[in-house]
Formats: sequence, C-alpha cells, structure tokens
Amino acid sequence: MLAIRLPADIEKRLDQLAKRTGRTKTWYVREAILNHLEDLEDVYFADKALKAIREGRSRTYTQEEVERSLGLDDHLLGTRKKEPRKNGRATPVEANGVHGRARRQTRKSA
Repeated sequence: MLAIRLPADIEKRLDQLAKRTGRTKTWYVREAILNHLEDLEDVYFADKALKAIREGRSRTYTQEEVERSLGLDDHLLGTRKKEPRKNGRATPVEANGVHGRARRQTRKSA
C-alpha cells in the first residue's frame, strides 16, 4: 500500500481525467508509475555503466569491433564496401549493397 500527496492542481487534473474516461485515479497513478519506473531504471543503469567506463572498469567497442566479433562483417553478409567509381560516385549496387543487387536482378528479369 502506498499513499501519496499530490498538489491540488495535479489532483484536480487527475480527477477530471478519471471522470472523462471512466477509469479510476488509482489506475492512472499506477500506470504513470509503471511507465516511468522503467525509464528511471534505464537511467540508473546507464549512469552506472558510464561511471565504470570512466573509471576504467569497463570499456566501449566500436561498431566494427562488434560486427567482427559476431562474424557480421560485410563479406559474410554478401555485401561489399561502398567503393566510389572513378568519377567519385558509387554505382547503385555499391551504394545500396544487397538491396541494389536485388533491384538490378528484378529489372533484368522484367
């Protein structure tokens, strides 16, 4: 059981909302707490992680390091790096990776 005191203007808004919607004030207060509690936990976790990084007890990883460690680098996915052509522009296939090849194949078969 939890009892809270609210400022009069907030309680008035809560009363009006409950009357307009047919829900109880308790329902709205419970929903507000449940929704906000997860956000507060996320902030606490992020602050704790940042402190560990700054103190040298944890480290960060680049996207490339993560992809490589998980075996998700480009050649395993069938895509290739975007390499500009001589005129400085990438071809549609190079710019769009797998999707560009799929579109090109679709156009050829049409």
